[in-house]
Amino acid sequence: MQALHQEILPPSGVEFATTLKLTPSTLQEVSPPSTSQDQPSRCALYNLVVARANILRVFEVKEDPVPISPQLEDERQRRADVRRGTEAVEGEVEMDGQGEGFINMGSVKFTGSRDSVHPPTITRFHFVREYRLHGTVTGLESIRIMSSYEDRLDRLLVSFRDAKIALLEWSASLHDLITVSIHTYERAPQLLSLDAALFRSELRTDPASRCAALSLPKDALAVLPFYQSQADLDVMDQDFRARDVPYSPSFVLDLAAEVDEHIRNVVDFVFLPGFNNPTVAVLFQAQQTWTGRLKEFKDTMSLYIFTLDLVSRTYPAITKVDGLPYDCLSLIPCSSALGGVVILTSNAVIHVDQATRRVALSVNGWQPRVSDMPTLPTPLVGMRELRLEGARMAFVEERTLFVVLVDGTIVPFEFVVDGKVVSRLVVGKALAQTAPPMVVRKVHGEHLFVGSMVGPSVLLRTASVEEPVTDADDMATSGPAAVVDAGNSMDMDDDDDIYGPSSPDPLPSTSTAPSAKTRTVIHLSLCDSLPAYGPITDLTFALGKNGDRFVPELVAATGSALLGGFTLFQRDLPTRTKRKLHAIGGARGLWSLPVRTAVKVNGVPYDRPANPYHAENDSLILGTDVIPSPGFSRFGTRTPKGDITITTRVQGVTVGASSFFQGTAILHVLSNAIRVLEPDCTERQIIKDMEGNNQRPKIKYCSICDPFVFILREDDTIGLFIGEPERGKIRRKDMSPMGEKTSRYIAGSFFNDTTGMFKTRANENAPAANGDATSTLQVAMTAGQKTQWLMLCRPQGVVEIWTLPKLTLAFSTTAIASLKNLLVDSFDPPALSLPQDPPRKPQDLDIEQILISPIGETEPWPYLLVFLRCGQLAVYQALPMEPSSEPIPPSRTCTLAVKFAKTISSAFEIQHPEEQETSTLAEHRRISRQLIPFSTSPTPDMTLCGVFLTGENPSWIVQTDKASVKVIPSGHAVVHAFTATSLWGWKGDFLLYSDEGPTLFEWMPDVDLNLGMPSRHIPQGRSYTNVVFEPTSGLLVAASLVESQFSSYDEEGNEMWAPDTPNVSYPASESSALELFSSDFIAIDGYEFASNEFVNSLACVSLETLSTESGHKDFISVGTTINRGEDLAVKGATYVFEIVEVVPDPGLAMKRSFKLRLRCRDEAKGPVTAVCGIDGYLVSSMGQKIFVRAFDLDERLVGVAFLDVGVYVTTMRALKNLLIIGDAVKSVWFVAFQEDPYKLVILAKDPHRGSVTAADFFFADEQLSIVTCDEEGAIRMYEFDPESPESNKGQKLLCRTEFHGQSEYRSSVTIARRMKGEDMVAPQAKLICGHPDGSLTALVPVDDTTFKRLHLLQGQLTRNVQHVAGLNPRAFRIVRNDYVSKPLSYGILDGRLLTSFEDLPLIRQSEITRQIGTERTTVLHDLNELGGSW
Repeated sequence: MQALHQEILPPSGVEFATTLKLTPSTLQEVSPPSTSQDQPSRCALYNLVVARANILRVFEVKEDPVPISPQLEDERQRRADVRRGTEAVEGEVEMDGQGEGFINMGSVKFTGSRDSVHPPTITRFHFVREYRLHGTVTGLESIRIMSSYEDRLDRLLVSFRDAKIALLEWSASLHDLITVSIHTYERAPQLLSLDAALFRSELRTDPASRCAALSLPKDALAVLPFYQSQADLDVMDQDFRARDVPYSPSFVLDLAAEVDEHIRNVVDFVFLPGFNNPTVAVLFQAQQTWTGRLKEFKDTMSLYIFTLDLVSRTYPAITKVDGLPYDCLSLIPCSSALGGVVILTSNAVIHVDQATRRVALSVNGWQPRVSDMPTLPTPLVGMRELRLEGARMAFVEERTLFVVLVDGTIVPFEFVVDGKVVSRLVVGKALAQTAPPMVVRKVHGEHLFVGSMVGPSVLLRTASVEEPVTDADDMATSGPAAVVDAGNSMDMDDDDDIYGPSSPDPLPSTSTAPSAKTRTVIHLSLCDSLPAYGPITDLTFALGKNGDRFVPELVAATGSALLGGFTLFQRDLPTRTKRKLHAIGGARGLWSLPVRTAVKVNGVPYDRPANPYHAENDSLILGTDVIPSPGFSRFGTRTPKGDITITTRVQGVTVGASSFFQGTAILHVLSNAIRVLEPDCTERQIIKDMEGNNQRPKIKYCSICDPFVFILREDDTIGLFIGEPERGKIRRKDMSPMGEKTSRYIAGSFFNDTTGMFKTRANENAPAANGDATSTLQVAMTAGQKTQWLMLCRPQGVVEIWTLPKLTLAFSTTAIASLKNLLVDSFDPPALSLPQDPPRKPQDLDIEQILISPIGETEPWPYLLVFLRCGQLAVYQALPMEPSSEPIPPSRTCTLAVKFAKTISSAFEIQHPEEQETSTLAEHRRISRQLIPFSTSPTPDMTLCGVFLTGENPSWIVQTDKASVKVIPSGHAVVHAFTATSLWGWKGDFLLYSDEGPTLFEWMPDVDLNLGMPSRHIPQGRSYTNVVFEPTSGLLVAASLVESQFSSYDEEGNEMWAPDTPNVSYPASESSALELFSSDFIAIDGYEFASNEFVNSLACVSLETLSTESGHKDFISVGTTINRGEDLAVKGATYVFEIVEVVPDPGLAMKRSFKLRLRCRDEAKGPVTAVCGIDGYLVSSMGQKIFVRAFDLDERLVGVAFLDVGVYVTTMRALKNLLIIGDAVKSVWFVAFQEDPYKLVILAKDPHRGSVTAADFFFADEQLSIVTCDEEGAIRMYEFDPESPESNKGQKLLCRTEFHGQSEYRSSVTIARRMKGEDMVAPQAKLICGHPDGSLTALVPVDDTTFKRLHLLQGQLTRNVQHVAGLNPRAFRIVRNDYVSKPLSYGILDGRLLTSFEDLPLIRQSEITRQIGTERTTVLHDLNELGGSW
């Protein structure tokens, strides 16, 4: 049996991060951003690169103008309505708006130049690129090589789990990361040790970029030197050239053999700044110990500082410090001015300088109990106990250290210096709380980045402000000077009573300036965050509700501690219907138009300037239908009750409509005429599309961009019209510069550039350029204004961009026909596309739709969208072209300084009807596929621009600031027409015509589009370990987990130990509670377990009962562990709950109410780690046994069968009377249950040892396999085949396939997969798996024919496609197995690798598929059939 492993969602959160100047946008002078919301700034402060598992993301950190608040926008609109001449003069005090004459002193206008020169800004993340790697990232660092001094850009170093280091740099021409080199150490002797798989490597770089080091097992470092000057080349190797090879040969440094024999068990290492040669500080533990051996071995940690001489390979020692606490966790280097390193332990912060002087500050009462090292005295009064396990630290200033605790609390530490020596450390009060940290980085300027794996990662501003102090002793007694800016959202609302207010106390002013003293105070504020939901601990499918429509919804228990809760995922973008609008029709098109009445002065139209901050709402809706023949169009407006009333009816099919002449008229394009209408829909002008007295072919497409109109006829000819605002009419525009009138085109559209990026570069050698004296002046005058462009596509695949209003060819390319990754101007003259005889028939690779539209959130950016007739969609990002020295040919007068880089490519299944059908009914059934731009405001503070694709694959094409462009299904079977509308006063409404007719709908609130799927987060403030859906009541049951204090008692009930000082507390233990949630995730009931009892397993089981007619009923079964301390063995219990319906509380607005009722509690001698149901019986594990029990009289469990199994049961799955048992040591067992007599029979088991975290049945086409996952993330497929001689008469499960899934999963759900158009006896099983790193994967069955074809394709993609960082996809998926001669890799396809086939250019796709004897369309069909979330 074969399968496809696909990634539905990438890992969530940030594990590694680094900041650098990677892209050229960081080199530009960062000027104050424009206040115009239409012109985004491309200048970035720096780049932030983050990674988690296999995903690498690149961001720009930019300063954007502060968004306009709705209140200010309304005020500007109110002022815009004031009659001209009555508004206040600049600098004048405004009078009260009510006309009472009171002076409003708070409204004095600011006349200075401060706001105009430096407008208020906000620092934000902006997404650049995202990469899915064929490897697991273990480190990120920035490095500078010799070429960095030429282009001023940094390079990126990435380390991987299999001991590889990749050097990457940004290519401005490709707008992509390219691999410079990859360095592998996987064959080093240190990697051959048995415990190498458990080792966690660390990547570090020298502050002066002289070398990088990667830690290896067995206390070794892989050192990679880099050239920094020509002198390095002369010393290292005369034959090397830095441009080609920026590094010298790397080497492996064995610390114990080559540096010092005592360096063993390395904990951490760092490079120190300020030294002439690379200098390394190593923290190690020569004699290992633990808490139970402190009487024999205490203070076993040591610090060793030595110099790396990269030329002579000598390593002289500088300092060695012994006697450090055994619980040292990490190192951080101090600045060269402060010197030394800071060591973080579980209970103290220690500073060690080069002279071996140690200054330690304990943060709780445990430090003197576990270490004899002297520490500074700590006041017990008012001192909070700090726990530094899992904490991260970073210097925000030369003498101020921020330690972020495991719960996200930020605690400042200040170093008090006496001369040049650190005399003591001072700890301050907690400032704020973020997500639990994984990485803390001080970045360029005043920013601090806190990356988290379990929640949002935040960017903080740490601004240093000089504030006066009144007493000279204040600086020594008041602690670190750090505060949170007042009014900032980082304040800990829940903990203000614990830590006190976070704003600084007011300081009294001094009267004499000379005696005033100041100190530096760090103001902490929140800039921006990267959303994340954290690990997935469990998942289940529930019945979600979008308005009145029920949809399947994946509910995942995510997050940790205060960030815990539920994340809801839906396959389609969730929307809800607001009303049906059958009166408007619209089966062939819908348009919503803002139209206003023009103001005339002396008979001449006068248009008041439009307010850029306040767009007018739509006032008119137009719908068109083919039936009844020859078509029908309706104009409608909204009634006061919210319904649609039809005001005007017109015969004919509408091709397009838009507001015209700045919204004072309507341009209406029919299939045979172009009309200009008044705001009341009366006709002002009509131009019939005729050639002499002969009717031209019908208009099939149009594009309207005030004041231009473009039409495309069925014979592929075009027409161009221009409006004359003075007359209020349109006329034909001369198209002679574009070639012959009979030229043929297959697509075209207009584009409005509001970013100012679309600029032409004139050809100085062209004859027309010298004669046009006004061209340069015109470009200079219109540089900051909107420009308009015409894009045309000729039948041979040539796409041209023409300037407007003067038709000049500015861009031409043929690369778009094959969807190449980069489109640049080919400098070709206008192409010829004369009519063919016989007429040319449409081809599959013809461009059906082409469009340039802004897509994005705060800074919508132009994207080129191309939709081919075969169903291929490609999205290109428009980027400024680098200045080129290449001359422009004389045949061209100018070129467009823009290039297009492909960001996403998708293939849809398209069915084309017979082209000969021309009847009205066939036209009615024809599916129209169009790319329709839209702008929506789902919330008042968010505006999103995107594109909607109509047809049989309706999709939203959207992008947010912190994510890539996504193509999200809309959930409709077919959409014939679509438009965004604000006719009902809300800018988040949409109107579409689907198989359900015309519908007004909106997005569901709180939908997050930053992830790979539409999601919604439900915060609960605590962690959840398990969640199940109870189908009878339609409710969710979840097990929450909180920390509680633990205390041991003797047999007489006396407490065995109690804290003896205020800064020593009880140990913590986990405690669970069972919660019952309604459909809107409101807890309606619950059950609290004991304070030392937590839930291991939760399942909804169907048990035999006498209380129902069917004889079965759904119950909630729970298996728990009771922790009794380290001296006593744990116990457990099995619970059976029933969800019962009760009379609802009259005070609550609930129609139905439910409660959790405990039916049975059965205590066990060991932990109950897994429960499930089988044939109406309950199966539970207890230590090394499993029991099958009947639920007798709905009140007690009666055992009927048992089985001795492995060491620790981790999972159990049942199918009919078959049972899978996964064990932490004994791998997987396959068991059958029989009832006459009651017995558990072992059918087969895995003969090899293995730690199984999850096991599931996997079946398709009358074949059954067992799928397991272990702690290393290895996925294995087993078969039960008694006829095979290898199975020893069926006693052994045969492992057929091993596949490295990158990370383990402990939660999975099996869903039915039904194939379209196939009569299936039973549906196939599709496995959805949730991983601790937040990723969501699926395992899909694949038939033999498709598998062989895709397996050959996978081999071609592995060998012939360039992969990021030079990684090997095949080697990444291989699982080490010492029991077989070659890897068992045949059987599971790598979906991540196969999806890269869609991103290849069409020519490359055809070449690869030709080599394996198939066609690209067949492969794309296979990938579409196997793809999809669920």
